Amino acid sequence: FFLQQRAPGKVLHDAVCNHLNLVEGDYFGLEFPDHKKMMVWLDLLKPVMKQIRRPKHVVVKFVVKFFPPDHAQLQEELTRYLFALQVKQDLAQGRLTCNDTSTALLISHIVQSEIGDFDETIDREHLAKNKYIPQQEALEDKIMEFHRSHMGQTPAESDFQLLEIARRLEMYGIRLHPAKDREGTKINLAVANTGILVFQGHTKINAFNWAKVRKLSFKRKRFLIKLRPDVNSSFQDTLEFLMASRDFCKSFWKICVEHHAFFRLFEEPKPKPKPVLFSRGSSFRFSGRTQKQVLDYVKEGGHKKVQFERKHSKIHSIRSLTAQPSEQHTEVPKQVSGISGSFAYGDDNDAAAVQSCRQGKELKASTEDTGQHKSPSLKKSPKEGRKVDGAVVSTVEEEEEAAKDRMQQNRPQSQQPSTGSLTGSPHLSELSINSQGGPSVANMSLSPNLSPDAKQSSPLISPLLNDPTCIRTDDEEEVKRKRFPTEKAYFIAKEVATTERTYLKDLEVITSWFQSAVSKEDCMPETLKNLIFSNFEPLHKFHTGFLKEIEQRLALWEGRSNAHIKGDYQRIGDVMLKNIQSMKQLTIHLWKHNEILMELENGIRNSRKLETFCRDFELQKVCYLPLNTFLLRPLHRLMHYKQILERLCKHYPPSHTDFRDSRAALAEISEMVAQLHGNMIKMENFQKLHELKKDLIGIDNLVIPGR
Repeated sequence: FFLQQRAPGKVLHDAVCNHLNLVEGDYFGLEFPDHKKMMVWLDLLKPVMKQIRRPKHVVVKFVVKFFPPDHAQLQEELTRYLFALQVKQDLAQGRLTCNDTSTALLISHIVQSEIGDFDETIDREHLAKNKYIPQQEALEDKIMEFHRSHMGQTPAESDFQLLEIARRLEMYGIRLHPAKDREGTKINLAVANTGILVFQGHTKINAFNWAKVRKLSFKRKRFLIKLRPDVNSSFQDTLEFLMASRDFCKSFWKICVEHHAFFRLFEEPKPKPKPVLFSRGSSFRFSGRTQKQVLDYVKEGGHKKVQFERKHSKIHSIRSLTAQPSEQHTEVPKQVSGISGSFAYGDDNDAAAVQSCRQGKELKASTEDTGQHKSPSLKKSPKEGRKVDGAVVSTVEEEEEAAKDRMQQNRPQSQQPSTGSLTGSPHLSELSINSQGGPSVANMSLSPNLSPDAKQSSPLISPLLNDPTCIRTDDEEEVKRKRFPTEKAYFIAKEVATTERTYLKDLEVITSWFQSAVSKEDCMPETLKNLIFSNFEPLHKFHTGFLKEIEQRLALWEGRSNAHIKGDYQRIGDVMLKNIQSMKQLTIHLWKHNEILMELENGIRNSRKLETFCRDFELQKVCYLPLNTFLLRPLHRLMHYKQILERLCKHYPPSHTDFRDSRAALAEISEMVAQLHGNMIKMENFQKLHELKKDLIGIDNLVIPGR
């Protein structure tokens, strides 16, 4: 990449995201070892050259930095794909620990995404060549048993299900930082979207929600957490932890500040004015968009559709083996905004490779003097005419030797220089920064599962194409797998199914997890129990059937049965109309949700035991949002149905067979929304006041119903 002498880290981060066509790049960061071999994040405000002082052998990794509480918040399929690759990498490295059943289920979704539908012979060959975890052989039968049940699941759906399982694991997105408490006991600290976590080994023993934390600071080796005053808490006002060194302590403090800003603030904090005489404390601040800004940007459609190809897109599932192979458009642009580089993904097949690449996507920095070969380097100090080493990115080769030899034989003799190529896999293999302006050709290796086609261009070409005119081979695979999934209505139907699945999980937090926890503790009055669960269980039962109908319709639409012979199945309006009409019978339960919210708040205010119980439940992994947020979900879901149907009616011409049902469904849901709108506003205002109360001290009568 071309970087100016004083280019800040944000320039390099943006360059990598632009190269990948990654819209939601704010969830990711660049990580590298500093001069003390301690892994640190690239500061987006400081010049790259000041942070990477000896870049010749520095490895810079592009990895997931911020893990949202709900993967449904990731709007782009490419982002979810990269998150899935991160989960795969964390599994291989032992970061993401879980029981054997969960491990096998996670791997089965990865295998479904990579090779398609279950086939025992293909599965055994694939698992023999790809080691997802150490000692995988003991789980292979269980992996194949789970894989058999994923028939018909697309790669995108597999990614979604993988993240759905992973996010419920206690170690999902967790990086442990060794420390000691005041008694000298060895513990681990970690930071997440909810706050700061304390682990003993891999077991979480405590958590400090952002709402409880008043101030974070560090003094030499000591990391300090100042808590808000709480008469019900047994904790001291200030907690102190001892870390290995001042630099280690400061590094953890910085990532805590970034997590708090990214997940809790509405916009990037403004820089503080520089002191006239003396500076006190660190000047570090969060730089970049917050999660809210990212979500708003993507929802407003301020981006183009991302085109990309998965690593295993050339491996056919059983259903697509008979399909005609289609040609690939493999042209890549020669320049991307003055930045040149090359990427490749490599498999994580052996234990040595797993140890050598510590997380995510690897980037190796190397530079040479410009008087030597045209190797990656950065220009510096133009006044003196000197060219100094610059940060560059490349990778560790991670294929088995046999696989390398096999792929070398299949590689074309002449390969065109590429400046923006990427081939999908678990981690970035090679990214080179080129200051000479010439093309940089990477040494890339292919998975032994890929079979190059003589009619196609080199299979080493970029799956994340920067050229918007490139054809997305992943879409071609979808055409092979499905008969008629090409029109916009199909994708709207897919959105209904995906969001309905997530909504059902939200309802289960109340009907399953919360109800189970309440039944074990004698802390809630029977009247309140009945009020909550008698009004949520009918919703859960109804939406379980609704989701089943949508999935059945999609199965017919995708041609997974003989229904295409009968014809009339390429529609979703009739299913929506039928279920929305049935949903109107649940209005009586939806009216009760405002009362539930108020009564629960009164119960918490009058019972310290119930308050402690609810606070502890919110800290559990299953409760990934504030408890009251789940009570608001049903009314928000009605608004979502309305928005979806408005888009569907706008898409259909009046002559379309599904237009009448879609318009009737829109009228029905609009009537429900109008009836419950006032209730929803009251609940939202109540929740906003409740959240505001947590951040304010000394105001007791802030939360009043109707305010």
